[in-house]
Amino acid sequence: MAVDELQAIIQRCQILEEADFKGEDFNLFQVAGQKCLETGYAAQLLEVIQNEKNKVIVKNMGWNLISPLVRCIFMYKHEDDKREHCLKILDQLAQLCNPKELFLSLLEQIEQTSGEQVCQTVMLLLQPLQTVLLKLQNKKAYSVGLSLAMIMNQLTPLPVPYTKQQIQEDKFGLCQCCNAVVDFAKPFVNEIVKNTEESSEYNDMELKEELLKFCMKSLKYPLLTAQLEQIEGIEEHPFRHFATEIIVSAIKINHKLIPLVFLHRKSRGPQWENQDFADIERKNSADSLACLSYLMFVQHFGIDCFPVVFSPSYLLQCNMTHIEVLLKRTEESMLSKGLDLFESCLLRMEDDGLLHQYLEFRDFINVPQDLVKIMTLCPIEHLRKKSLNILQLFIDKFDTEGKYTLFRCLLKTSNHAGVEGYIIKNIKDQIHLSLTKACDNTWFTGLHLISLLDLVLLLPEGAETDLLQNSDRIMASLNLLRYLVITDCESDNRTGVWTMLAKIEQNFLKPLHVGLNMSKAHYEAEIKSKKENRREAHSSNTVCSVTVSGEKVPAMTTEMQLQVLHSALFTFDLIESVLARVEELIELKIKGVMDDNS
Repeated sequence: MAVDELQAIIQRCQILEEADFKGEDFNLFQVAGQKCLETGYAAQLLEVIQNEKNKVIVKNMGWNLISPLVRCIFMYKHEDDKREHCLKILDQLAQLCNPKELFLSLLEQIEQTSGEQVCQTVMLLLQPLQTVLLKLQNKKAYSVGLSLAMIMNQLTPLPVPYTKQQIQEDKFGLCQCCNAVVDFAKPFVNEIVKNTEESSEYNDMELKEELLKFCMKSLKYPLLTAQLEQIEGIEEHPFRHFATEIIVSAIKINHKLIPLVFLHRKSRGPQWENQDFADIERKNSADSLACLSYLMFVQHFGIDCFPVVFSPSYLLQCNMTHIEVLLKRTEESMLSKGLDLFESCLLRMEDDGLLHQYLEFRDFINVPQDLVKIMTLCPIEHLRKKSLNILQLFIDKFDTEGKYTLFRCLLKTSNHAGVEGYIIKNIKDQIHLSLTKACDNTWFTGLHLISLLDLVLLLPEGAETDLLQNSDRIMASLNLLRYLVITDCESDNRTGVWTMLAKIEQNFLKPLHVGLNMSKAHYEAEIKSKKENRREAHSSNTVCSVTVSGEKVPAMTTEMQLQVLHSALFTFDLIESVLARVEELIELKIKGVMDDNS
């Protein structure tokens, strides 16, 4: 029945001129063709389409069959002959149909797909879409750009496989699809290369821009999110292959692209011929350029195209914008890329070789602050540890004045006792180097050091400072003061510590004594109260809550609470013992000087 209907409309249209086809004819052809597909007569439909006599009919009406054709292809199993017939019909339509009409029909089909069928549909239609685009004469660049944009928009909502298992499973087919899309774009990239080689006057900026837009979007998705390290057990990493192809294509399209990454301070993105496009793309290029920089300097894709004349410090300066973009994200994949890029740039440099003037650039202040946030807030342990290592590496690269300036900045901005304690330990190390080196270092001795010690040897909120929460900072400060008292004689006073001793006692030592007494009394009272409550309770496993350092601890048994409180008391005892030793050393030093003078 379906075949008879199709033959009837074919016979009717065969006697008509192309210009005489009516809307009714299109509808009847579509309905009859759809019935053939859905009732298992795909082989008969294929014969009709392949018949030379029907060439004009298929050219004008065949595009109407794309939607039912795609549905049937997915409906039949791979080994089914009907599916093979449908695939042959699709191939024939790509060869015979009006390119413009078929192009719109294929795009519409891609746009309408969703969920798990996105990658399947895209991969199915890429070949016919490529065939049609290569036939187009007018608005070819626009059509290529529209196709790539549509495909990427459909792929973007899909999650990017990250772990080895996810990549191997490739649940939605994204790994395979991405590499199919880059193959789809190759003929158009090669067309630019060929025409450029054949004529120096060739300058199809529109096609170049459309293809470069695709490359930039690919850098942002999926490559920015993807795991791009070599993975054991995966011989050809699909995203590494995709990244290689994207970089190669981008360089073929615009051989100046790689150097342009480092002109962001002027242009904030690649240079476009069309200013309207440049304004739109500039807003979205930060992530893409950051990913491109990571691919070059960490994974070494396209690095051969990069000029070798730049110094390591200039490369770091140029990359700091990209590093900052990545470190401000919260996703593991992006933070990892930012940390790897930062580390790669720093490892190219010699210790003490980065001039302090670089701290005048905003990025050089923002990035270490971002590192501190990762160290203190990131839930992923290996990223926290790596951030700490990179912060130390960053500190090591600066000259002495740079270290001094960076320490002051971090002490004022970190708002975290652990970080402040770490910086104070670094200050102690720099003082030690200054006192043991033959040359005099003015930044970690004398007046400059006195100014820095004003930030270190004090309690943030006086005697009311939460000593438990600030214990890391307090212990580091006491250890620094103990070192200064032991190492620097009052007669030399190279560090200036003896000049500011009265100030230290007023702002640090005395408030610390008061704070310790208050804190110990408070916690001892809490312990006494808990023990009394335990005796009154029916069971020592009674669950209740406790607040420590201003934060409510999760529900604990009374025994667990007592352990926490005793631990706090131990910390106070430790601080008190170091404080007593520092005061003892000060007293001994002062007494020794007085004895010498008498």
